[in-house]
Amino acid sequence: MTDAFVSRSLEEVRFWSRIMKEHSLFLKLGFNCDDTKLIKEAERFYGIFENIEAQALSLSEDTDPQFIYDFNEQILHAVRHIWSFKRHVLGLIISCRIGGNNFPLLVDHVSREAAYFAKRLEQLNTGTLDSLPDAIINENVFFLKIMADHAKFINHLLDPSERKLVEQANEFSHDFDQLVFQATDLDSMRPQSQTPPLLSQFVDQNRVSVVQLRDFKRTARDLIEACRIKSIIPALLADHVFREATHFLEILDAFEAVLDGTSHHSGKNNPNLDSHC
Repeated sequence: MTDAFVSRSLEEVRFWSRIMKEHSLFLKLGFNCDDTKLIKEAERFYGIFENIEAQALSLSEDTDPQFIYDFNEQILHAVRHIWSFKRHVLGLIISCRIGGNNFPLLVDHVSREAAYFAKRLEQLNTGTLDSLPDAIINENVFFLKIMADHAKFINHLLDPSERKLVEQANEFSHDFDQLVFQATDLDSMRPQSQTPPLLSQFVDQNRVSVVQLRDFKRTARDLIEACRIKSIIPALLADHVFREATHFLEILDAFEAVLDGTSHHSGKNNPNLDSHC
């Protein structure tokens, strides 16, 4: 374990613990008021990840790697539990055992992000890394699907009178669905050793689309905060999806730097890059 292990761990935990914390709040707000057990469970997870985030922010990059290893293991335990909670909630919704305002796709979405975070922690602590081509494909398939979901949520939470924004969100949803299909096609047809130019072009194309979506999310967030558009999107949710798009762009930039051979230390947001630096 090295200093790089500490810095990568802290970056991942700081980002994803806040995401998990906010997921707990969003789920809570979507439950019916009489679903008190689920509300209390969501509140409990909010507190757990709020404490994890605070502790991660208090640690520095010169923290003992063994301490970070143990910290990651503790967090992994919490992440597995919130994943189970989210899947339980999804089962209740799709079997019509609870109502409320949580879209089934949203609950599935946040459970996928918990699974992703758990995998990140496992990779950090075991040092088990994907090859560069696998990492690029896997990261893009995951995050492109996340971005497509975001566009769908924005569309359904905007007031129908916001026709232009609804149309834009629909277009982003369609475009990112197509990018997901393209990514899975590329995964099935590429040789195992394929790197540039195929993957380099793939990263470049995706980056252009993600920048456009990121800018759309930023505009929507700013308009919501200024009360200039009609929607039922909380300002925190608007900022939440904007931060995730920004995070994806940082990962794409790191891949691009490695593929271009311009940097040997660009994998700060993706531990899979470390073995290729």
